[in-house]
Amino acid sequence: QLQLVESGGGSVQAGGSLTLSCAVSGRAFSDFAMGWFRLPPGQEREFVASISWSGSSTDYADSMKGRFTTSRENAKSTVYLQMNALKAEDTAVYYCAALSRWGRVVPTSRNEREYDYWGQGTQVTVSS
Repeated sequence: QLQLVESGGGSVQAGGSLTLSCAVSGRAFSDFAMGWFRLPPGQEREFVASISWSGSSTDYADSMKGRFTTSRENAKSTVYLQMNALKAEDTAVYYCAALSRWGRVVPTSRNEREYDYWGQGTQVTVSS
């Protein structure tokens, strides 16, 4: 089993920044691509960003490009989501998720159903 624990959420004013962390344990972190998703109030969960097991490939939802950056430190079994220029519409519960890299042709995915393990989520609230 894999355990994922997010941290770094909180309240921030519009235009501000936050960095989320997701610490992973239980299995080899480098076996997994990682994804970030979010659940805005009253909406469905949506893809935010993903990063391949090596960190060489990343993908972002269009509304996050240029504002959000995901990275990982395999030695620390941790993935990060740096969020800049935050907007009120970024308010959501943010989740990290792990996707086994073995047998995959495409290194990451935007499809939440492909992810095998999920964290408990961390709340981000952006006030305008």
